[in-house]
Amino acid sequence: MNNSILVFSDLDGTLLDHHTYSFSAAVPTLSKLAERDIPVIPTTSKTYSELKQIRKDLGLHTPFIVENGAAIFIPVGFFTNQPQGTIEKNGFWIKEFSKPVTYWRSLLDQLKTDFDGKFNHFANMSTTEIVDATGLSDAQAQLAGAREYGEPILWLSDQDTKIEFLNALEKLGAKPLQGGRFLHLSGECDKGKALIWLTELFESTHSETKYTSIALGDGQNDVAMLNAADIAVRILSPVNEPPTLTKENEVYTTKRFGPEGWADSLNQIIFNC
Repeated sequence: MNNSILVFSDLDGTLLDHHTYSFSAAVPTLSKLAERDIPVIPTTSKTYSELKQIRKDLGLHTPFIVENGAAIFIPVGFFTNQPQGTIEKNGFWIKEFSKPVTYWRSLLDQLKTDFDGKFNHFANMSTTEIVDATGLSDAQAQLAGAREYGEPILWLSDQDTKIEFLNALEKLGAKPLQGGRFLHLSGECDKGKALIWLTELFESTHSETKYTSIALGDGQNDVAMLNAADIAVRILSPVNEPPTLTKENEVYTTKRFGPEGWADSLNQIIFNC
């Protein structure tokens, strides 16, 4: 039995710097992973539209997971055969775990009277408002707004009202997740379920290989992924406390922020340096 590694990585605040979105500190480690044929699988709240450019920038040709586990995009031909349960679109085999974004936006419409002025969300925000909330450029903000599965919510009120809002969403069947900047609204999907599904797919298509999954993330929307992985790396954040996990073994917390911590941890775990 051969042993190999899969690296599942959050982007914002993890592989990308929280403030600048730079990944320059991670470039040497990305190169070493590519030399070892170790897949780096972006696992993010970002959209498919955003990932098209980011994957090019990072030099990645691997599958990727979007919108907090709502869907997995696998380049056509990455595996010998099209995986069961996927659809083919735009050069990708896509495994969908969530209802479309129009469904989740309709739930928010039901709550706008009771929580008037307490929140905003991407479909209701201008490009300028998304830029102000994220620090993205205008072009990047337009890509971030191209949601297909879930809806980011910008909370504008106090914590007690937020708890009431979350309870109301859950009663409507939603599963809101807190990310670094936004609440993310979707259904019974998360990064952990997507990690498990994709890891099992790798093992079923490479029957002689046992894969060890390493997950790296900095926010609460990474908890399911970190708990599901064989090895969990909590990336130190300049704005949030490290996520709390139920997993107890093989859990590491970096000493540096973002891509610096990302590189430190993988160099230590994989390359022993």
